[in-house]
Amino acid sequence: MSGEATMAEHVHVPSATDLRLQAVVELAQDMAAALTPLEAVRAAAVRATTALGATMAAVSVWDRESGRLRVLANHGELAAGEEELPADESYPVADFPEIVTYLEEHWTTRRLPRAWVQTAEDTAPSAPADAPYAHPGAGAFCRERAAGLRRRGRECCLVAPIVLHGQAWGELYLARKLGLPVFTEADADYATLLAAQISAGLSQTERLADLRRLAFTDPLTGLANRRAVDARLESALQAHNRDNTVVSLVVCDVNGLKRVNDLLGHEVGDRLLERFAHQLSLCAAKLPGSLAARLGGDEFCLLAEGQKADEVVAVAEELCARAFQLADGEGVACGLASTGDAIGPVTTPDRLFRLADAAQYRAKAARAAHPVVAGRSHGPGLAPDPTVLLADAADPHHRADGRTRPGSGRAGAGDRRRFRGATRSADPGQLITVVLAALDRSAASRAGRQADTLARLVTVAETTARLLDAVGWWVSYVPPGSQLMRTAQHAVYRMTSGPSSSGAETQRAQIEAPDAVFDLGHYPQTRRAVRGGSFALRAGAAGNDPAEEAMMVVSGYRGMVVAGGGNPAGGWLVELFADEATLPFGQIAGSLRTLVAVALSGPASPPP
Repeated sequence: MSGEATMAEHVHVPSATDLRLQAVVELAQDMAAALTPLEAVRAAAVRATTALGATMAAVSVWDRESGRLRVLANHGELAAGEEELPADESYPVADFPEIVTYLEEHWTTRRLPRAWVQTAEDTAPSAPADAPYAHPGAGAFCRERAAGLRRRGRECCLVAPIVLHGQAWGELYLARKLGLPVFTEADADYATLLAAQISAGLSQTERLADLRRLAFTDPLTGLANRRAVDARLESALQAHNRDNTVVSLVVCDVNGLKRVNDLLGHEVGDRLLERFAHQLSLCAAKLPGSLAARLGGDEFCLLAEGQKADEVVAVAEELCARAFQLADGEGVACGLASTGDAIGPVTTPDRLFRLADAAQYRAKAARAAHPVVAGRSHGPGLAPDPTVLLADAADPHHRADGRTRPGSGRAGAGDRRRFRGATRSADPGQLITVVLAALDRSAASRAGRQADTLARLVTVAETTARLLDAVGWWVSYVPPGSQLMRTAQHAVYRMTSGPSSSGAETQRAQIEAPDAVFDLGHYPQTRRAVRGGSFALRAGAAGNDPAEEAMMVVSGYRGMVVAGGGNPAGGWLVELFADEATLPFGQIAGSLRTLVAVALSGPASPPP
């Protein structure tokens, strides 16, 4: 009996403070795993409902142009007219002047705006004594809130302003139905903390969107870049080989750019490229769902999926005509290849690119004012098509069935940035630039887009670890439909002093086990990361998941950053580990997630 009493004494019952702290951590994790701002605010509404014992929650944004408070997401027990993701639920900001009032307080005092409580019966909100409710409309907006609560069968509401980048962004709104206790001042303080966490999550989501644009956008023209084309073409050809969807590729080379650069300067040359990019975008708009891109230098392309080949040819004709009208330019050499024409089997992106390149080469050699289309012979005695013959003759790996042997690639793929190395840095911007360059170099050395998923993820892990001076990295894999994760490849650069006296050799055996398998059911943060999230841990930090921290600390690590995602081959995870010598890398979790997403966007293949 005494033994049972002793055990009971050591059972830890989480306090209300512990539970609320854990809820903040979970909110941060859910928002970090969100891929879009809408996913982020929806996660915020769900977590806030549970954390504050509300029956519903909503996140709204202040639309300054229309002067309205627009609801982005609702969650919980909704009233008539409320939807989880409303298409158009908004209210005049003039009906809720407390938003403007709190903004004025924030600018004046630089203090975080506090949440307040409103009941269905009161005409004044429960708020701190120094809250600014002296304005003439205070009574009116309180009465409007109270009336709204009664109409929806709610006892009370709790409103927490959300401030982003020093400006009023919107609000977190929580309510309880009739018969439940009214929110307390402690609840209001906690809601203020949640609103601050939501603000931080939204800021991170914006940053990730910026990084994605950097990864898939050409900085000069704003069009998609080569990386975006590769990913899109891969998925388009999967659809073609599955259900015979027509895929067409137009490759354009702006004529006379070197002359413009030499005679008028590179700035004038850049303006010519920008003007052509604008014309390409206008033409792409006539092919719904198409992708306009700059491949590099003076080379552009248009990728269309689902349109008939003749429709794409007509757009390419218009593009040639528009290009000849550009000041300082000399038109454009345009080649086109479409699976809707007689070009033979197309099972790889390489073959379609090579055919379009061959057509573009013929157009440039003939200084043609119209596009050259692969598979459409003109004149007597030109069967088989000369463009197809040119493309296949230039590809020593081409087979008679139209497939491409391993190791083949697209000629001209050398228009890539060169990896020049970098000093160690934890700056997210430099990390993105250096790792993308490493991926580009790796693709070029592997002759195009043939590198498998694991090879691309290893490039991300190795390059990032080198920049951060990390202890080591792991790349792990989860088969489709499974929750068992196994190590696919790893590297350990130096040993750390573990938490026990087991010795370096024992520790090395622990962290270099080649057949390591983990049940994701025991590691909730990792499970979320494999689905497309990221997180960072620092040993001893408040709110750490015990299982995740234990796994890290038992190997002697002081920190880790994790990011993952999935592709048709399964789920993937990249982990980097730190000791005292490693640069702080908690801030790069979002950047690592973006880089993993880029690596997963290419051809999908399971580890060997």
